[in-house]
Amino acid sequence: MKHKDGKPYPPNKNSKKIQVTLIVVVLCGFSFYLGGIFCSEKDTYATKEVNREDETSIGNSAGSLQTRGNSFTECSADYQDYTPCTDPRRWKKYGLHRLTFMERHCPPNFERKECLVPPPDGYKVPIRWPKSKNECWYRNVPYDWINKQKSNQHWLVKEGEKFIFPGGGTMFPNGVGKYVDLMEDLIPEMKDGTVRTAIDTGCGVASWGGDLLDRGILTVSLAPRDNHEAQVQFALERGIPAVLGIISTQRLPFPSNSFDMAHCSRCLIPWTEFGGVYLLEVHRILRPGGFWVLSGPPVNYENRWRGWNTTIEEQRSDYEKLQDLLTSMCFKLYNKKDDIAVWQKLTDNSCYKKLDNSDSYPPKCDDGTEPDSAWYTPLRPCVVVPPATRKVKLNALAKWPERLHVAPERVSDIRGGSEGAFKHDDSKWKVRAKHYKKLLPAIGSEKVRNVMDMNTLYGGFAAALVEDPLWVMNVVSSYAANTLPVVFDRGLIGTFHDWCEAFSTYPRTYDLLHVDNLFTAESHRCEMKYVMLEMDRILRPNGYAIIRESSYFIDVVAPMAKGMRWSCHEEETEYSGQNEKILICQKKLWYSKETSL
Repeated sequence: MKHKDGKPYPPNKNSKKIQVTLIVVVLCGFSFYLGGIFCSEKDTYATKEVNREDETSIGNSAGSLQTRGNSFTECSADYQDYTPCTDPRRWKKYGLHRLTFMERHCPPNFERKECLVPPPDGYKVPIRWPKSKNECWYRNVPYDWINKQKSNQHWLVKEGEKFIFPGGGTMFPNGVGKYVDLMEDLIPEMKDGTVRTAIDTGCGVASWGGDLLDRGILTVSLAPRDNHEAQVQFALERGIPAVLGIISTQRLPFPSNSFDMAHCSRCLIPWTEFGGVYLLEVHRILRPGGFWVLSGPPVNYENRWRGWNTTIEEQRSDYEKLQDLLTSMCFKLYNKKDDIAVWQKLTDNSCYKKLDNSDSYPPKCDDGTEPDSAWYTPLRPCVVVPPATRKVKLNALAKWPERLHVAPERVSDIRGGSEGAFKHDDSKWKVRAKHYKKLLPAIGSEKVRNVMDMNTLYGGFAAALVEDPLWVMNVVSSYAANTLPVVFDRGLIGTFHDWCEAFSTYPRTYDLLHVDNLFTAESHRCEMKYVMLEMDRILRPNGYAIIRESSYFIDVVAPMAKGMRWSCHEEETEYSGQNEKILICQKKLWYSKETSL
């Protein structure tokens, strides 16, 4: 307002305060109204997916939990082999270049399934180890493609209700045993405990990794998800370590300088294309002194070229390109005979000095990307130079099994890590594992073969169970301290993962899942129900879960487990009276109400 002479009145402070107050009150009321609408709609939607039950109690020897149960619905029968982050239903959304559509592409939150993945029609409890190494139930992995297309190579044979695994492969149709015998002649370090960990890229049905288990070598078998072959599913059904994965545009989820050996048996990876990125990734994850084994084209091209639909000149050129690329990234030809060639990653870092030349190819990686960064990290056509220190070299590690309990030098790279901390962790898990076996006698029996430690530190749980007839996949959170190199240095296997996403495996592939305060560490980043549903997806029917958490999270998790048709009981830790509790659960075997498509 203004005076009659045109000058404005001075502002009234009390009037201004009243106006602001009115605005705030109106806005709060409006937001409360909108919130009421949203919440009512949300509750309506939730009742479609989750049935609220009355207050129930879960009886156990240590008392009972008074909680509210959540009942999850069943997924439709055509989701029996659902792999959320490598789902063929979504492949068309991604490019064909370098097979990027086969990499991890997790669905957005609004597409996430909140249902229980059913088993196939006729599913049976898996055949127990060691018998499972040679046979599995057909209805558990009902795929005939390999049987029909690879029948002359003896990958597997269907006999009645079972698949039989004769131990054949593309490069060893007469049996993997003789193939590995020749490999051991070429690499004596495979026989004296020097070589302990290996990775098989393009693993088939994991016969190579299965044979190495009997020789004291622990192998991660790697293959992509596909529509017909189900390579990784066959491997895990047999009780052999395997994960879904492909070398494409992203690094594999393993730290640098970790594996003692890498293997490719006619895996059809174009090693010299795209700047050699695929072979450069093998170089990154292979420790100095480690071995890269190749069988198939172009090895032994002089005698094999006629069967490869090519010319001898083309194969000679391919072999020379491969040899030149390996030499440029500091590999040397270690041994060669018949269809097998072996290269060794040099331990002398003076070789890498040539990469300082601006004209070198491939070039040396700059310091922009950590060598161990391996969760959705793009592949780069450059050489990751290993540290000059002895701590990652194969010949600097104790031989197996001594290396299992020796504190690796890389433990000092971890914040708070030391030899003392490692020894304390090692001793702690011996006590805990002994207690677990009292609570769950199935550990150490034929009932438990495939085990996952969902959030390990140094692999202590796996180390404590090393004498039992099982293997452990050690998982380190991509958001946690990088302790996975220590796991590999002590002769164990593992992978990086983010538990806010689905794991790279098929449903029904693990007999035992172990959780040590995972929910405490990760609940601020994602909803626990999705982690629990993922645990249900990858756990076999009649399989077990050991959930070690604070009392608070045990009370939250228990009703979710009940809603997934698990039977659970709460137990005390090895030192009763602590705030921590242990929930022991078993997943029930149930069948879909639908018929598979």
